[in-house]
Amino acid sequence: MEAYAAIIERQGGEFVLDNVSIEDPRDGEVLVKVAAAGICHTDLTVRDQYYPTPLPAVLGHEGSGVVEKVGRGVTTVKPGDKVVLSFSYCGTCPSCLKGHQAYCPSLFPLNFMGRRLDGSTPITRNGEDVNACFFGQSSFATYSIANENNCVKVADDAQIELLGPLGCGIQTGAGTILNALQPAPGSSIAIFGVGSVGLSAVMAAKASGCLRIIAVDRNPARLAVARELGATDVIDASTTNAQEAIVALTGGGADYAMDTTAIPQVLRSAVDSTHNMGETAVVGGAKLGTEFLLDMNNMLFGRKLRGVVEGSSTPQVFIPQLIAMQKAGLFPFEKLCSFYDLDQINQAVEDTEKTGSAIKAILRM
Repeated sequence: MEAYAAIIERQGGEFVLDNVSIEDPRDGEVLVKVAAAGICHTDLTVRDQYYPTPLPAVLGHEGSGVVEKVGRGVTTVKPGDKVVLSFSYCGTCPSCLKGHQAYCPSLFPLNFMGRRLDGSTPITRNGEDVNACFFGQSSFATYSIANENNCVKVADDAQIELLGPLGCGIQTGAGTILNALQPAPGSSIAIFGVGSVGLSAVMAAKASGCLRIIAVDRNPARLAVARELGATDVIDASTTNAQEAIVALTGGGADYAMDTTAIPQVLRSAVDSTHNMGETAVVGGAKLGTEFLLDMNNMLFGRKLRGVVEGSSTPQVFIPQLIAMQKAGLFPFEKLCSFYDLDQINQAVEDTEKTGSAIKAILRM
């Protein structure tokens, strides 16, 4: 199968558009004709080699499209089905069997090593291997080889070009609220960093009935979007001490906090902005080996800190729930999205990480 793909060839480089060849699906695999794919912060951290995915590589892990062909043993999807592609997991370990697929011990090799577990790759260019299998999909291409377990079937009438970001960033933000923290109605939460993950958390917090939703960022435009989507208070961290402001707004500290920034000092502020017995979730992906400091005595008074991967979600369950919430008007994530053609990928990246004019860029194939 011939395809067109965006390839990262060197650390920190731009995406290069080129023709590639893609294998037929093997046992348990699915060939998907990609309709669109969201750009996620994790794609850019891998571009910068914060995680050791080997280059050159086809990235992309928020794909959506239509099943073209299935390998032997695939039973949950068939050719013609519309699917959202999410992260890959083994499906057989204790974590997966208990419904905690995001904490599968094989998550890193399956999603970041650029190869199948047997060392092969489904993508070549001019006869040379190109690293792929990124999050079990590598969807910055017109076709993708995915695993059956990271394909989420959606309705035939689904607006498929919009849905890819549900596979990672939007799922992560919403799931951290709805699946991990599970704030009680009437509670307060502070969300540090309101890109696509943080804004998804804002919408989920509103849907959960949080009485006070505090958005913290340095981008006034994104803070304005946060207020539109349900934030009751916004704090510009470039001009205000966020921790002090949150403690004052909540009369002693928030019930919950969430850090999406992967900046150690911001995580410290998030934890310190909660009251005794408060709980903080860290979801930002920092460079491997990054460490942070906390005051042990501050933690002693019942505070909790937890890490959350992919919103603690089971994609086959949670993604349809998010789609249903969007249809009901409770989760309008379409307001975050801007569309680009695949050959505009470098412009989309610039708009996302430099100017901030795009919150969730989606590439149409």
